[in-house]
Amino acid sequence: KETFRFFWVGFYLAKGDELVLGPFQGPIACTRIRKGRGVCGTAWERKETLVVPDVDAFPGHIACSSLSRSEIVVPLKRGDTVWGVLDIDSERTDSFDETDARFLEKIGSLL
Repeated sequence: KETFRFFWVGFYLAKGDELVLGPFQGPIACTRIRKGRGVCGTAWERKETLVVPDVDAFPGHIACSSLSRSEIVVPLKRGDTVWGVLDIDSERTDSFDETDARFLEKIGSLL
Protein backbone atom coordinates (compact mmCIF):
# COMPACT_ATOMS: atom_id res chain seq x y z
CA LYS A 1 0.00 0.00 0.00
CA GLU A 2 2.67 2.52 0.99
CA THR A 3 5.10 1.64 -1.81
CA PHE A 4 2.48 2.33 -4.45
CA ARG A 5 0.80 5.13 -2.47
CA PHE A 6 -2.63 3.57 -2.68
CA PHE A 7 -5.37 4.93 -0.44
CA TRP A 8 -6.75 1.51 0.50
CA VAL A 9 -5.83 -2.12 -0.24
CA GLY A 10 -7.73 -5.10 1.03
CA PHE A 11 -9.36 -8.45 0.52
CA TYR A 12 -13.01 -9.35 0.71
CA LEU A 13 -13.83 -13.04 1.14
CA ALA A 14 -16.94 -14.66 -0.33
CA LYS A 15 -19.23 -16.00 2.41
CA GLY A 16 -22.63 -17.08 1.13
CA ASP A 17 -24.15 -14.20 -0.80
CA GLU A 18 -21.84 -11.55 0.69
CA LEU A 19 -18.26 -10.43 0.52
CA VAL A 20 -16.88 -10.08 4.04
CA LEU A 21 -13.97 -7.77 4.81
CA GLY A 22 -10.71 -9.63 5.33
CA PRO A 23 -7.17 -8.29 5.79
CA PHE A 24 -6.77 -4.67 4.68
CA GLN A 25 -4.63 -1.57 5.03
CA GLY A 26 -6.18 1.88 5.17
CA PRO A 27 -9.10 3.47 6.97
CA ILE A 28 -12.00 1.32 8.15
CA ALA A 29 -14.08 0.12 5.20
CA CYS A 30 -17.41 -1.46 4.41
CA THR A 31 -17.48 -4.80 6.18
CA ARG A 32 -20.08 -6.61 4.03
CA ILE A 33 -21.01 -6.23 0.37
CA ARG A 34 -23.77 -8.15 -1.41
CA LYS A 35 -23.15 -9.86 -4.75
CA GLY A 36 -23.77 -7.44 -7.62
CA ARG A 37 -23.51 -4.31 -5.42
CA GLY A 38 -20.82 -1.67 -5.88
CA VAL A 39 -17.56 -2.31 -7.71
CA CYS A 40 -16.53 -5.28 -5.54
CA GLY A 41 -19.88 -7.05 -5.72
CA THR A 42 -20.11 -6.45 -9.47
CA ALA A 43 -16.60 -7.83 -10.11
CA TRP A 44 -17.56 -10.87 -8.01
CA GLU A 45 -20.82 -11.39 -9.91
CA ARG A 46 -19.22 -10.95 -13.36
CA LYS A 47 -16.08 -12.92 -12.39
CA GLU A 48 -13.97 -10.25 -14.08
CA THR A 49 -11.56 -7.50 -13.11
CA LEU A 50 -13.07 -4.03 -13.06
CA VAL A 51 -10.97 -0.91 -13.60
CA VAL A 52 -12.95 2.17 -12.57
CA PRO A 53 -11.24 5.46 -13.52
CA ASP A 54 -13.79 7.59 -11.61
CA VAL A 55 -15.87 5.91 -8.91
CA ASP A 56 -18.46 8.71 -9.01
CA ALA A 57 -19.31 7.60 -12.57
CA PHE A 58 -19.83 3.94 -11.58
CA PRO A 59 -23.55 3.15 -11.16
CA GLY A 60 -24.22 1.93 -7.63
CA HIS A 61 -20.74 2.68 -6.29
CA ILE A 62 -20.60 2.12 -2.53
CA ALA A 63 -18.73 5.04 -0.98
CA CYS A 64 -16.90 3.58 2.02
CA SER A 65 -14.81 6.76 1.92
CA SER A 66 -15.41 9.97 0.01
CA LEU A 67 -11.62 10.19 -0.47
CA SER A 68 -11.60 7.23 -2.87
CA ARG A 69 -11.58 8.48 -6.48
CA SER A 70 -10.63 5.43 -8.59
CA GLU A 71 -10.60 1.69 -8.00
CA ILE A 72 -9.55 -1.69 -9.34
CA VAL A 73 -11.12 -4.94 -8.16
CA VAL A 74 -9.67 -8.33 -9.08
CA PRO A 75 -11.71 -11.49 -8.49
CA LEU A 76 -9.73 -14.27 -6.80
CA LYS A 77 -10.69 -17.59 -8.34
CA ARG A 78 -10.27 -21.29 -7.79
CA GLY A 79 -11.35 -22.79 -11.10
CA ASP A 80 -14.54 -20.95 -12.02
CA THR A 81 -15.42 -20.14 -8.39
CA VAL A 82 -14.67 -16.69 -6.99
CA TRP A 83 -13.58 -17.07 -3.36
CA GLY A 84 -12.79 -13.38 -2.80
CA VAL A 85 -11.68 -10.12 -4.37
CA LEU A 86 -8.65 -7.88 -4.11
CA ASP A 87 -9.81 -4.25 -3.88
CA ILE A 88 -7.44 -1.31 -4.36
CA ASP A 89 -8.54 2.34 -4.13
CA SER A 90 -6.71 5.54 -4.99
CA GLU A 91 -7.30 9.14 -3.98
CA ARG A 92 -6.69 10.15 -7.62
CA THR A 93 -8.86 9.48 -10.67
CA ASP A 94 -7.44 7.33 -13.49
CA SER A 95 -4.94 5.56 -11.23
CA PHE A 96 -5.33 2.08 -12.75
CA ASP A 97 -5.16 0.60 -16.23
CA GLU A 98 -5.08 -2.71 -18.10
CA THR A 99 -1.42 -3.25 -17.21
CA ASP A 100 -2.33 -3.09 -13.52
CA ALA A 101 -5.21 -5.48 -14.16
CA ARG A 102 -3.01 -7.99 -15.97
CA PHE A 103 -0.32 -8.12 -13.27
CA LEU A 104 -2.73 -8.04 -10.33
CA GLU A 105 -4.59 -10.96 -11.92
CA LYS A 106 -1.28 -12.86 -12.10
CA ILE A 107 -0.66 -12.14 -8.41
CA GLY A 108 -4.22 -13.21 -7.60
CA SER A 109 -3.73 -16.52 -9.39
CA LEU A 110 -0.88 -17.32 -7.00
CA LEU A 111 -3.07 -16.96 -3.90
